[in-house]
Amino acid sequence: MADQKNQPPKQGQINIELDETVAQGIYSNLAIINHSVSEFVVDFVTIMPGIPKSKVKSRIILTPQHAKRFLKALGDNVKRFENAHGEIKDYEQPPIPLNFGPTGEA
Repeated sequence: MADQKNQPPKQGQINIELDETVAQGIYSNLAIINHSVSEFVVDFVTIMPGIPKSKVKSRIILTPQHAKRFLKALGDNVKRFENAHGEIKDYEQPPIPLNFGPTGEA
């Protein structure tokens, strides 16, 4: 059987490579979303109990059109997950104080 890695993609297909470091992923339990007229910025953060400072682990920048397509694709996947595994419970959590640096004083 021929090795499919070395074959060029067929017309209309995209060849996507996933290296080992990226494949391991980054855990995030907070996403901070900002937008301008031309882009959406999603910062993924890991917040741990008892640790007062957290860093952005990953930042994804999307065009508005891509953000809307991403929202639809994520919604479709959540719906399929819930159909297979039951409703995802959305537990109330206390608000997380966000501190992005020193506060100003007058």
